[in-house]
Amino acid sequence: MSAVANPVRGEASLRVAGEMLVLRPSFAALVAAEGELGPLFALVERAAEGRLALGEMVALFWHCLCDRPAGLTREGLGEAVAAQGLTAAMPALRLLLGQIMAGR
Repeated sequence: MSAVANPVRGEASLRVAGEMLVLRPSFAALVAAEGELGPLFALVERAAEGRLALGEMVALFWHCLCDRPAGLTREGLGEAVAAQGLTAAMPALRLLLGQIMAGR
């Protein structure tokens, strides 16, 4: 079942295996991402400089993912992002990075 992102809540959509997933940059999700990836401001800086690694993007998506579909693994999410190309993931990444910087 595909979900619909609510941009008012700062949510982004990401299509994986034909299903729309919702990414929500909640406090808990961002704390978890920061615990793994380091300071979020540095993450945003790396992204702005074009130095954000694919693994970092997938980690941010994984931590912000709402209602993970049964059977979806982090590796599977990474494979899906790589298979569809980085351009397809950019709108979701931009929205999440904007929310990190702007807050709600």
